[in-house]
Amino acid sequence: MDDGDPREEIVRLEAHIEQLAARMENCRKFILAARIAAAGGGVGLAAMVFGAIRLDLEVMMVSMAGLLGGIVAWGANASTAREAASEMAAAEAKRAVLIGQLDLHPVGERPTLH
Repeated sequence: MDDGDPREEIVRLEAHIEQLAARMENCRKFILAARIAAAGGGVGLAAMVFGAIRLDLEVMMVSMAGLLGGIVAWGANASTAREAASEMAAAEAKRAVLIGQLDLHPVGERPTLH
């Protein structure tokens, strides 16, 4: 980037920050669904072990799939959310530096001529 007006770069960074925030929100939703799936699978397996429900191969397979799939989805989305948060922090820091380079004046105050 040259030493020109950083306003365009600030606008680009703000759009990128909004995309990262949306990605993090999607990850949070998937993490919640993954937690529910893992918990449901775990409850199903525990119910079979303790005899609350009859030992059935199909129920056991569904419970195992829910438990393992939930754990995998939870971990993958948590990792993606951490990466997005790190990228967002870097973009916000860069945006703050660029805003600091602008010659801003409070509203209503006129710049003085030197």
